[in-house]
Amino acid sequence: MSDHIVNSVAELEALYGQPNEASTVKEIDYITPHYRAYIEASPFAALATAGPEGLDCSPRGDKPGFVRIHDERTLMLPDRRGNNRIDSLRNIVRDPRVALLFMIPGVGNTLRVNGRAHISIEPSLLASFAIEDKAPRSVTVMTVERIYFQCARALVRSELWDPARHVDPRSLPTAGQILAALSRDRVGGEAYDRDWPERAAKTMW
Repeated sequence: MSDHIVNSVAELEALYGQPNEASTVKEIDYITPHYRAYIEASPFAALATAGPEGLDCSPRGDKPGFVRIHDERTLMLPDRRGNNRIDSLRNIVRDPRVALLFMIPGVGNTLRVNGRAHISIEPSLLASFAIEDKAPRSVTVMTVERIYFQCARALVRSELWDPARHVDPRSLPTAGQILAALSRDRVGGEAYDRDWPERAAKTMW
């Protein structure tokens, strides 16, 4: 088995060859008007971070344009209400390297952004992100180092945006069932699933 493990970049390049110009010219270190359009249209991004305990990838979603473009090299991401695990934020304060993957419903291309970030709690900045008079507790400020679009092959193959491919949620375990099984019924269960929509609505922002 070990004879079939790739152990070096040289082996990888021999296997895959070199990328064509279209794959490399798209990668730059600032936000162009074209890339701005993608960011402003996106209601969802995956945030990747790294820390002493390992890697983390966390979903982030809000109204389109929820990631603010401060300037051509700076993005700002408000931290909305969640489960208070703060895995991503814990990582950022110890290792500033971050990445974002923006997705737009119905669009095949995605947008990848790599850079470094810090966590700001500056009062006026928090207030500027308030929704329904509720400000985020922090804002992740990201300096863009690399940005480029990813072609649509993965989304085409997965048929992600095809309604006919949507999975019926009833075919999967619910959050309450998962929690009950893992906690031996200390938390979760039918009550958790029943109460979650109203609880989430009250704590969305």
